[in-house]
Formats: sequence, C-alpha cells, structure tokens
Amino acid sequence: MALLDILEVPDRRLTAVSAPVARVDDELLRLLDDMLETMYAAPGIGLAAPQVGVLTRAFVCDLGEEGARTPLFVINPEIVARSPTSNTAEEGCLSLPKQFGEVTRADRVTLRYLDRTGAVAELEADGLLARCLQHEVDHLDGILFVDHLSTLKRSMILRRMAKARRARATA
Repeated sequence: MALLDILEVPDRRLTAVSAPVARVDDELLRLLDDMLETMYAAPGIGLAAPQVGVLTRAFVCDLGEEGARTPLFVINPEIVARSPTSNTAEEGCLSLPKQFGEVTRADRVTLRYLDRTGAVAELEADGLLARCLQHEVDHLDGILFVDHLSTLKRSMILRRMAKARRARATA
C-alpha cells in the first residue's frame, strides 16, 4: 500500500462531480486500500477518491474507537433515505486542514452502495456515521462542507486557507 497526496482547496478536482465506477477490479481495490492507509496516516475518519485526485464514486471511512479498525469501503453510493430530523455539529475535512464549521445534516440516512466484492449493500446509519457518510457522498458530488456554511463563514475559512498556503510557499 502507498500513501497518496491529499488535495487541498482550491484544487478544482474537489468541486468536480465524480463518475460512477464501471466495475470493481484490482485497480480500484488497490486505490481503496491506499486511500484507507492515507486516511489513517492523516489522520481522518473518511476519505473520498476525489480528495486524492481520482474522480470516481468511491470512498473509505472508519469510525472505529480506541484503535479498533472497522473500515468501510463504499463504491457508487446513493443516499436512498434521509430522516426528516437533523442536527448541527462541527465538521472538518482533510482537504481543508485545521478548518472547521457547524454543518446541519440529517440525523439518519440509508445508504445503498457496492462493497469491495461488488455486491449491493445497504446501511442504515445515525450519529457520527450518518454525518460521515453524507460528508463523503458530498465529496463525490463536488460539494465541500464549507458549501453548507454561510457566505461569510465560508469566505473566512477560504481566506485562512489562502493565507496558510502563502505562508507555506514562502517558508
């Protein structure tokens, strides 16, 4: 497995809509494994293919606690149901390092997807897992968590990102 570079805003690939996966093959499985290793090293709880420059509908996540790894490999996801209730919580993103914002999302979702074997699977999730799934599906649709924020909050975060980029370039 290999560590991949995680793209950061304002890379245009982060706002592109990803193409469906045509078939689950060894190349895709290798990508998913590399994404998982990259996510763990970052560290994060989710990583979508566009975040590593691959515009395909796939992501990995793992909300395992206390070092217990419980990876989830998601291909061609579709949120087929959302609860009518929602909650607001702080979110961050590996593509916007050290930036956070309060995002409102559905409390519960049902996700239909292909697993690593290419079999259709369905998952009902609530809490942090539901939030993570919605966040990662957004990535596949070219939506970042800052797109859910007010114009003012989004602008503040993007200005901080630009300032940090300039500081790294001159260091």
